[in-house]
Amino acid sequence: MKIIIVEDEKKIRQELQLLLQSAGYEVIGIEDFHDVVGQITELNPDLILLDVHLPEVDGHELCRKIHKKMVTPIIFLTSDDSVNSEINGMLLGADDYISKPYHPSLLMARIAAVLKRTQSNKDLSDKFLEHKGVSLDIRTYFISYEGKRIDLSKNECKLLGYFFKHIGEVIPRLELIDYLWDSGLYIDDNSLSVTVNRIRSKLEKIGVTDFIETKRGAGYRI
Repeated sequence: MKIIIVEDEKKIRQELQLLLQSAGYEVIGIEDFHDVVGQITELNPDLILLDVHLPEVDGHELCRKIHKKMVTPIIFLTSDDSVNSEINGMLLGADDYISKPYHPSLLMARIAAVLKRTQSNKDLSDKFLEHKGVSLDIRTYFISYEGKRIDLSKNECKLLGYFFKHIGEVIPRLELIDYLWDSGLYIDDNSLSVTVNRIRSKLEKIGVTDFIETKRGAGYRI
C-alpha cells in the first residue's frame, strides 16, 4: 500500500519514511508544499500522514480540500496536542489524530488499523444508496433529491451511509460516536449533534425535511 507523508520537518519525514518502508509500505514524502492537493490527487495513495502546521497551508484546511477530491483516509501526526485542534481534525473527517512524539510501534499499529478498516469498507463505497427518494453516493460525497444535489464532508457522508445501512433502526448515540470516531480518543457528545444538524441543514437545502428522526434518550433513525 502507498502512504504519503505531508511533513515539512525533513528529519521527521525521513525517519517516518524509513520506518514505513521497513514495514513494506510504498512511501512518498511531500517536499514541495505549493500544491499539495494536486500532488496527492495525482499520486492516489491509500493513506495520508498529515502535519497540522505546514508552510503555505494549514493542515486542517488541507484535510478539508483533500476530502473534496478523494476518499483517502488521513491520520494527523502533529506536535499540536490541543483538544480543540484534535476535535477540529476529527470533525473534518480525519481517521485518527496522533501527537508527537509518538512511539513507533503504536504509530504502526494505528496505521494498520486505519488501513484495515478503510479497505474493508470499499465494498460499501462502490454503491449508491437510496431511501425515500434520497440518493447517497459515498464515492463522491454527494447526496441528491429530485435533481438537486449537495456535497457532504467525509464524516457527514460516513454517518449517512451508516443510517442507510440500518434503515428503520434506532441507532444509539454511543454507537454512532464509536463508528465515526473509533480511534479510541475521547470525543465530546456534542460533536455528533453538530454533525447531524449539519446534515439536516444540507438536506433542507435540497428540499428534504424530517429525514433523520431523533428518538429522545435513545438515538437517531431514518
